[in-house]
Amino acid sequence: MKLSKMMAIALAMACLLTGCWQEEPPEEPEAVLPSLEEAEPPEEGGPALPERFALPYMPGRSLDPVDCADGMQQVAASLLYEGLFRLGGSFEPQLCLCVSYTHDETAVRYTFNLRPGVEFSDGTPLTGRDVKASLDRARASDRYRSRLAGVSSISASEGSVTVSLSSPNAALPSLLDVPIVKSGSQDGPAPIGTGPYFYAEEETGAYLIANQSWWKGESQPVDRIALVEAPDDDAMLYRFSSHEVQLITADLTGVLAVSTTGSVGCVDADTAVLQYVGCNTARAPLDSPSLRRALSAGINRANIAGAYLSGHGKAAAFPVSPASALYPAALEEAYSPDGFSAALAESGYVSGAPLVLLVNEENGFKKAIAAYLAESWTAGGVPVEVRVLPWEEYAAALAAGDFDLYYGEARLTADWDLGSLLEPGGALNYGHWSHPDTSRLLAELAGAQDRTAAMRALCVHLKDQAPLLPVCFKSVSVLTQAGVAEGLQPTAAEPFYNLGQCVIHLEEK
Repeated sequence: MKLSKMMAIALAMACLLTGCWQEEPPEEPEAVLPSLEEAEPPEEGGPALPERFALPYMPGRSLDPVDCADGMQQVAASLLYEGLFRLGGSFEPQLCLCVSYTHDETAVRYTFNLRPGVEFSDGTPLTGRDVKASLDRARASDRYRSRLAGVSSISASEGSVTVSLSSPNAALPSLLDVPIVKSGSQDGPAPIGTGPYFYAEEETGAYLIANQSWWKGESQPVDRIALVEAPDDDAMLYRFSSHEVQLITADLTGVLAVSTTGSVGCVDADTAVLQYVGCNTARAPLDSPSLRRALSAGINRANIAGAYLSGHGKAAAFPVSPASALYPAALEEAYSPDGFSAALAESGYVSGAPLVLLVNEENGFKKAIAAYLAESWTAGGVPVEVRVLPWEEYAAALAAGDFDLYYGEARLTADWDLGSLLEPGGALNYGHWSHPDTSRLLAELAGAQDRTAAMRALCVHLKDQAPLLPVCFKSVSVLTQAGVAEGLQPTAAEPFYNLGQCVIHLEEK
């Protein structure tokens, strides 16, 4: 998809790979994006190609994947480092530095066998000690601490790593795309990794150079990638608009919104970021499962994802991404006003004081969605009013349980652990939901060998009880200078996921 030179697009720059539900309250954004599908074709002859391929990076800031800055630093780092596993576009774990693994019957103790012959970019062999050191650092980091909270111990030998858990998790490999670096190489701008490129510097600046001993043996689309200094998001956008860099990542429905011009290519990747309506199940009338089910029936999810998020999201009736093979599509029910009316009548709800729907004021897209939901529910017979609050007040109201409904967002992990949202005491369980069947089904999913059946059972229960009302899963966008990158198929964690099939077009010299 391309935008004409005269069309400005709203770019909501946000963290691509952050691991928790946090947003900084910046300037007021625009509410609606122009549809990228309606973009005009590029001018005849197309845009001029660059002489080199370049990415932005923050000078003086580390590219260490465990603690580097979010956003542009992680795009560059994704080319330097690899994990035991990598996640495909459907969030399925794929073997990478791990060649095979085993676990005990309870899925509590795993042994991961390292791929033989893998070397770091400096020629030293990958060992289990390097993997253990990287995972131990990740467990202590802000980025990965929550994801790896279930790990109780890690031990290593020359060619394997053993991970012990505090409770069963049959989907542990989906959490182990944590980048591995050479132990002891953290000093300096970039640790040593096993990826397709490595970091280098010269008088003219920093750059990435193709790793000729990369274990995959695939060709890299360019031998050298320049790193252009961009100390902040404004500088990054200027570099992109002026074609000094050719690729950036963006959350086009996030908080910050700015404009850029030029002919731009856009490819979306699915994420595990869930947007949903939270219900205060601890007080009437939302202590009624039948009313919560009716409100869920009154959500036109397809319209929200398509119109209000400009297609940068996928409608979801359950808290697992529709991109995942675990998503129980057969349990979905198509939205219709009549279906909402029937569900509301079945609930026995009697209209009273308006329910209050909280939303934070910093995100114009969320405000627009909240207003649309309130209007839809009110028109159907459940009066709802929106209360827009600054982020600090919004977060405080949720923590205090001072709401009926709220429009929220949570970044889930690829094992689809919903404990933070649905377990008593969960960090995001603002609605005070507690049900023994929920806890049982969550535990069964964690330890299940047949995860499809276990997920379906959980979703049947969540559909009946409706403690929260899923709306959609957001996408992240990879933006490129038009005509430069061909065949790009990004994932949420890897903008260059299919690197071996990518073609980079540069000006012929």
